[in-house]
Amino acid sequence: MNGRVRQRAAALCAAAVVATGALAGCGGSGSDGAGGTPPSSPSGADVGTVTVAEDGVQEITLQTQDDYVFTPARFTVAPGKVRLTLVNAAEQMTHNLEFDEGKGPEPIEAGIDYLAPGQEMTIDFEVTVPGDHPFTCTFHTQLGQVGTMTVSQEG
Repeated sequence: MNGRVRQRAAALCAAAVVATGALAGCGGSGSDGAGGTPPSSPSGADVGTVTVAEDGVQEITLQTQDDYVFTPARFTVAPGKVRLTLVNAAEQMTHNLEFDEGKGPEPIEAGIDYLAPGQEMTIDFEVTVPGDHPFTCTFHTQLGQVGTMTVSQEG
């Protein structure tokens, strides 16, 4: 039986090595290329602050880097229209943002696809039901790159 335990341990170690290699593959080429500078995006004070634009839409900017987190990881909006911008300020990592299937705000089903370092993307959607809406970077969920958008009660 000791041999079986060793085989399982060896298999788990091999799987961990393969998973580490796969996650490392999520990074960029490491080359600065023409776009090696992070985007000139909102300052730290603007990242994560929900503001209301002139058109009445709530705006929030999230940022990702090479540290496997969303900044901020949690934010709260009121029921209504939302404009969410994701800025990938990473030097090497590709990131995305997807709301958990079946738990995202309706009618939005997905999120933001594949942002290379230095890219950003904005999506508009409307939220009407109060509650928590989890989201994740599907490349780095296992490393804890998750977040939550909370829709507050009306009033």
